[in-house]
Amino acid sequence: MLEVALRHRFDALDLDVTFQAPQGLTVLFGRSGSGKTTIVNAVAGLLRPDAGRIVVDGRVLLDRAQGVDLPPHRRELGYIFQEGRLFPHLTVRRNLKFGAWFAGRRARQAEFDRVVDMLGIGQLLNRRPGALSGGEKQRVAIGRALLSAPRLILADEPLAALDAPRKAEIMPYFERLRDEAGVPILYVSHSASEVARLATTVIALDQGRVIRQGPAAEVLGDPTVLPTGARDAGAVLTARIAAQHSDGLTELDAGGNALFLPRIGGQIGDSVRVRIAAHDVILSRARPDGLSSLNILPGRIAELRAGDGPGAMVALDTSAGRVLARITRRSADALGLEPGQTCHAVVKSVAVAPGDIGA
Repeated sequence: MLEVALRHRFDALDLDVTFQAPQGLTVLFGRSGSGKTTIVNAVAGLLRPDAGRIVVDGRVLLDRAQGVDLPPHRRELGYIFQEGRLFPHLTVRRNLKFGAWFAGRRARQAEFDRVVDMLGIGQLLNRRPGALSGGEKQRVAIGRALLSAPRLILADEPLAALDAPRKAEIMPYFERLRDEAGVPILYVSHSASEVARLATTVIALDQGRVIRQGPAAEVLGDPTVLPTGARDAGAVLTARIAAQHSDGLTELDAGGNALFLPRIGGQIGDSVRVRIAAHDVILSRARPDGLSSLNILPGRIAELRAGDGPGAMVALDTSAGRVLARITRRSADALGLEPGQTCHAVVKSVAVAPGDIGA
């Protein structure tokens, strides 16, 4: 458990946050300038806040009231930056060994071969950072942080400097890190897709304050806390792979509903997360017939919220989870939509981007 209570004042930001981050991957989520990196740097010991207390698994890293302020090298944390920040004169192997050396006695608990295998960097061990791609550098940076046997891993927008193909390459390794490393992670992002795929807990920030916290499905379903408002709203559904079809589609079992997506990797029975953007969902009062779309999720309207402009957000509770639909107010009026009514969400298979599907 990570416990954070911080107050710090800048010219352009008055930070005042309190939150707890349980085991797993916790995302600090919000617009640029909301205080995400300030919090991470305070946890790392790179910034001394005006007031606060930081505790990791019962170990006090900072308590300004009691005069406790451990230096960064004694906090036993791993930090993954936007750029890999590898030592250019060392090979990948020696960069990784530096992390193990930094752990001191705890290095004996770190399994070098297991980390190398988990991150798929065995073939890179004899190269120097100048010969690596951006995604490869980030994998090595993850390995170096993990081999320091940290109590907590900090990741400050680690995918922000990568192009789309490199992001797609490295995202599965963060999923493995979350699921297999056994180390809690505090992760900074302003990308709804990253949050949907990776987060077990989301701390939503705005202007230095915590405005909401909870599971990714709950936070991403609230347009009022998203960096770009309704444009980023969407549902996060958990499903299992039911079949791999010969026509290139994967069939998921989403709460007893069949959900068809373009072929995704995995075995029958594997659990996956799927983010369905609200603007990719259309609604029908009756179950539609004669449509090209394969995905139809019946449910009941839980909430209907009109925006300031022509749009409206409809939250539909289905057996697969809560689904959001962003439609016009005119459409809502024409259909006579009201909370409590039965309705059907229609989703095109090809509307779900590969980056919105994760383990």
